[in-house]
Amino acid sequence: MRKYLKSFQSYSFLLSELVKRGIRLKYRRSYLGILWSLIEPLLTTIVLVIVFGTLFDRGKEFPLYVVTGRLLFGFFSNATKSGCKSVRRNASMIKKVYIAKYLYPLSSVLFNFIIFGISLIVIIPICIYVRIAPHLIYIWQVFPALINLFLVTLGVSILLATLNVFFRDIEYLWNVATLIIMYLCAIFYPVEKIMDSGWAWLLDLNPLYGCIELMRGAFMGYQAAPYYMAYPLAFGVVSIIVGLIFFKAKQDEFILHL
Repeated sequence: MRKYLKSFQSYSFLLSELVKRGIRLKYRRSYLGILWSLIEPLLTTIVLVIVFGTLFDRGKEFPLYVVTGRLLFGFFSNATKSGCKSVRRNASMIKKVYIAKYLYPLSSVLFNFIIFGISLIVIIPICIYVRIAPHLIYIWQVFPALINLFLVTLGVSILLATLNVFFRDIEYLWNVATLIIMYLCAIFYPVEKIMDSGWAWLLDLNPLYGCIELMRGAFMGYQAAPYYMAYPLAFGVVSIIVGLIFFKAKQDEFILHL
């Protein structure tokens, strides 16, 4: 373990440069730059609230319900898609110089997480608009929500990055998969609709929904079930371990397929 930590520390500068490069490339030739991380979720939340708020006749807290789900899913979707392409996108660098290849999916998740962290500012004006003040008793749920979200996203990204080297269709299949996952996150529809239908187990199997439920509980003032904290954490840790084992076993073959 000490050997791996020492190796990771030796690559800390390179990792930071990869993260900075990812942020710069994401907003390259954009006049508003990183402000889009605030504008985009705010605009999509407004549209979703107007359409589905009217359709489902929801209460005043519905904008907060939507924006929390929208922000967390947006990070997961963007980070995993970026992580999936990370090794292939850096093929020229991999062919020229040897560095720890796991840095590529890790940096993709990290720079998206930084942008996501900035976008969370959007929740503040939404709370003011709906006149809901987060209670200290529940706000702590933000931290396990973010930690679990990061772990789940990193584990999935490492697996996708490995598979995408050998099977180029993975990134296209993942685009379809993220669409399915979005519908299983209860972002814009009342979760009660699923609970009452007998299909609640589909939500419970989705670790991302657990993270969203924790975040909603933090800002909307309720205690999420312990399952929604434990399951995403376990899923994230296991997926990272499996992903790293698979990645390490196959990384020497990357050069033959890039």
